[in-house]
Amino acid sequence: MTAKPPVFSTHGCRLNAYETEAMKDLVAQAGLDDAIIVNTCAVTSEAVRKARQDIRRLHRDNPQARIIVTGCAAQTDPDSFAEMAEVARVIGNTEKMQPETWAGLAGADWIGETEKVQVNDIMSVRETAGHLIDGFGTRSRAYVQVQNGCDHRCTFCIIPFGRGNSRSVPAGVVVDQITRLVDKGYNEVVLTGVDLTSWGADLPGGPRLGDLVRRILKLVPDLSRLRISSIDSIEADPALMEAIATEPRLMPHLHLSLQAGDDMILKRMKRRHLRDDAIAFCEEARRLRPDITFGADLIAGFPTETEAMFENSLKLVEECHLTWLHVFPYSPRPGTPAAKMPPVNGVAIKDRAARLRAAGTSAVTRHLEAQLGRDHPVLMEAPDLGRTPQFAEVRFATAQPVGQIVTARISGHDGTRLAA
Repeated sequence: MTAKPPVFSTHGCRLNAYETEAMKDLVAQAGLDDAIIVNTCAVTSEAVRKARQDIRRLHRDNPQARIIVTGCAAQTDPDSFAEMAEVARVIGNTEKMQPETWAGLAGADWIGETEKVQVNDIMSVRETAGHLIDGFGTRSRAYVQVQNGCDHRCTFCIIPFGRGNSRSVPAGVVVDQITRLVDKGYNEVVLTGVDLTSWGADLPGGPRLGDLVRRILKLVPDLSRLRISSIDSIEADPALMEAIATEPRLMPHLHLSLQAGDDMILKRMKRRHLRDDAIAFCEEARRLRPDITFGADLIAGFPTETEAMFENSLKLVEECHLTWLHVFPYSPRPGTPAAKMPPVNGVAIKDRAARLRAAGTSAVTRHLEAQLGRDHPVLMEAPDLGRTPQFAEVRFATAQPVGQIVTARISGHDGTRLAA
């Protein structure tokens, strides 16, 4: 029987997707066939449930394939996945990035030759794995992981226990990779990480994210666009703010990890900012870069949240001029402090999430309306679809060259996308 190439199923964040691309190379180098690798997410209980559901589905569709489970859910609760009859091996987040892991699996007979669970203490990891890849993303946009892990312990979050403590990729390594990406024709690079604004704290001299951004833009002059993904606004350093103000190649779009807009809820979340801090940051960023837009993560129905507390989060959408919202109905994660706090009624959580999403929809409409008649440099992701510097999608009536930046006059919108 001919061996089948490995199949990958990825859940969760952009970083997981990035690491799946790196695993594809490692698995290919090891020569591992007839396997399904499921890269799980642990951010919510629902994410873990979906991972289990996916594993069972994959086994039904491919009963002969050996299923290997990895990712954050596998790291935080390996035994529960090992107990699933469909699962052959459980691999930790550190182990999945090590060539010897896959080489060992490729050479094993899978019947007692290797331990079913290969998950070590991720808190002991002190360095980022060198799994740099060139070209993950679209033909126009590439993603570069510059940081992993998190040193903070928000009461609702299990991710530090899946990713470990914060580790940074040295600036020189990042610059070299971005240079290669630009040489391959990429016009936009996005910096990603678990806690991006903590980049550099573990490196000699303690550089900050703003230092990295300025170094990239200086040393890779042919890079047309640089984006940074989700940041913690309270950790934005002066060099980053200066780059926002003075570097036109740094895109005017920031996704903020806000989570809530009420001070008591923020304290119970163990966040490091208050609502006035978030408002002040957004006001300062808009003063420095008037065309900037903000996305934000917001949790609806965190334990003990009253209607008045929720209203403070809802008002934050306008007070911070938020546009692109990621709304998460709170769900308890076993093992987190928040899971032990008095819960909010499920119906109220659902209602509050819907109201936040409605506010987000209105904010998007206002932003799109404001673009009518304006010219934007649009990075083409498909022949008829691209994005503005502020990350709004633009639909084109005629085909454009994918990967190129074209100037377009905005003629309309459909409520979710601009038209050109």
